[in-house]
Amino acid sequence: MLARRIERARKTSGLSLRDLAAKIGVSQTAINKYEKGMLTPDSTMLIKLAKALNVKVGYFLRSTTLELEKPEYRKKSTLSAKKLQIIEGKILDLIERRMELELLFPKPPVQEFVIPDNLPEKIASLDDIEEVAKLVRKKWQLGLNPIPELVDVLESNGIRVFEIGESAESKFDGLAAKVNGQRVIVISSEWSGDRQRFTMAHELGHLILEGRLAADIDEERASDRFAGAFLLPQDSIVSELGEYRNRLELQELLMLKQEYGISMSGILYRAKDLGIIKQGYHKQLIIGFSKRGWRKQEPKPYPAETPHHFKQLVFHALAEEYIGESKAAELMDMSVHDFYHLRMIEDGHAASDQ
Repeated sequence: MLARRIERARKTSGLSLRDLAAKIGVSQTAINKYEKGMLTPDSTMLIKLAKALNVKVGYFLRSTTLELEKPEYRKKSTLSAKKLQIIEGKILDLIERRMELELLFPKPPVQEFVIPDNLPEKIASLDDIEEVAKLVRKKWQLGLNPIPELVDVLESNGIRVFEIGESAESKFDGLAAKVNGQRVIVISSEWSGDRQRFTMAHELGHLILEGRLAADIDEERASDRFAGAFLLPQDSIVSELGEYRNRLELQELLMLKQEYGISMSGILYRAKDLGIIKQGYHKQLIIGFSKRGWRKQEPKPYPAETPHHFKQLVFHALAEEYIGESKAAELMDMSVHDFYHLRMIEDGHAASDQ
């Protein structure tokens, strides 16, 4: 277990065997033996390894190591193998800390994710996905209204949501996977809210559509279609724009974006897919978006969503004395000093007993 953790921490840091050996002043052979379990580092060496790899010593001492099962990346084709290792290492650290915390509760604090009943066993066309998205919304009692906080909806239905700080340059949008049988979705904290939300809905599409698509349907396109239909249902966009339009005003798209949390470009795709606008007009508008630089960054980004459930669970466990302050700080990857000030609402004053 220790050997696997050392190797994963090194790969997450993006260091080669030689790089790590140089940072802590040992031979490359020694690092290789640590990672193969042929040599066990003493406590002094563990402290050096932790400092070099930017982890807490407790990271090496966790009793379990989790793996991502069948991760589905939205942008996998543009990520190098080394970058995938770094991203997956960051993700697994977040998930391990949350799973460790959840096991400390007398009863599971998160309900199990269940695929909604009555979904079609086979989906023959992209148009059929509209009905799938509608059924999921109905099962989750979302109606046709905008979804203010998509993270809350996913967490409330048994999907754990995590975020990592990957910049636009990393080409990481998000992923969906299983970990210990639990469904997880990961997003980047660096993207705008509308892009985060589309990514979450896209990854939900992977989970919902798995094993249901006809052989000739591309899974990425299908998940995109599900994301659009889930965020902005057919009945809602028809109500807003009408069944058929010759022209659209940019302000209409911007107002719908602010209401439903889906990008202006995403709204255009919805309008094209549903036959509200013709394909040629859609192409014309997209070209206009490109000239304005809106394909990279649209005006007035939708506010980003921040997953808060892990932090909330930490304070829940602390209040019920399932954990102490030092364990809470460890789980949140903070010093006890910093955690204390966070606990005291960051101003150092004691919280009210009321």
